[in-house]
Amino acid sequence: MKPMRISTPLAAACLATLLVATPVQAQSGEGVGREVGQRSRFADMVPAEQVEGMAAQQYRQMLDQARVQHALAPVSNGQLVRLREIAKRIIAQSAAWNPRARSWQWDVNLIGSSQLNAFCMPGGKIAFFYGILDKLQLSDDEVAIVMGHEVAHALREHVRARMAKEQATRLGAGVVSAVLGLGYAGDMALRMGGQLLTLKFSRHDESEADLVGLELAARAGYDPRAGVTLWQKMMQASKGAPPQWLSTHPASPTRIADIEAHLPEVMPLYERAAKPAQHFELAPPLRRRSSTSAPAAP
Repeated sequence: MKPMRISTPLAAACLATLLVATPVQAQSGEGVGREVGQRSRFADMVPAEQVEGMAAQQYRQMLDQARVQHALAPVSNGQLVRLREIAKRIIAQSAAWNPRARSWQWDVNLIGSSQLNAFCMPGGKIAFFYGILDKLQLSDDEVAIVMGHEVAHALREHVRARMAKEQATRLGAGVVSAVLGLGYAGDMALRMGGQLLTLKFSRHDESEADLVGLELAARAGYDPRAGVTLWQKMMQASKGAPPQWLSTHPASPTRIADIEAHLPEVMPLYERAAKPAQHFELAPPLRRRSSTSAPAAP
């Protein structure tokens, strides 16, 4: 698998797409559901089917580009096998947060790039870049935290809500009333399609994704305390210049403290959850084919 050279539009897209959504209605009882609450009603102003269709199209384009550059991991790649096994366990927990997730055509792929990046698009399209596995030497638990966070964005439908909010801000209250009618929302979604993968999430969205991701990982049998070690690694990797995965995810002692504060809510879920039967090796380092070539995943 050769390294992928990412075009400028696609790089910007992937950079900002820690895209994942959370539930239509939060879980009750144990966990973070009551604190997170219901998803933003702004999401209802943009048709889910159109957003998910646009995401699927852009995801296919990204995979096609990676395939042409021999940067798409084959199904036999050990780290792709690892990602897909972890994803199975997290996806099994997703419908409780968003019933639409039952009908999503989930897909998980690994891109041969040294970037520290990962995302989940609306509709369950997940991609990890090899660099985030290799450079941070992520354990299975830490991979699950990253994946849970990204899937949470999709389950909470943060992309739909952000698209609606940005369009409403541009066009004013008169358009909002039109959006709440019958026909305008579809046109709005189509016009916003080109911005689908460059939308940035608010701090509130990021906090939601942190909490929901912790719960998804815990219920899937992965230790939520890995959220602390993950962000410690991310801060160390930044060294004054935030890596791409931190473009909309500013790591800080405050963020780690927030995760630690919510561990008592999710640790009981982890302790009772069925644990993975298989544990995977850490990602081997990227290698270079020549002195002038970019890194290639093994």
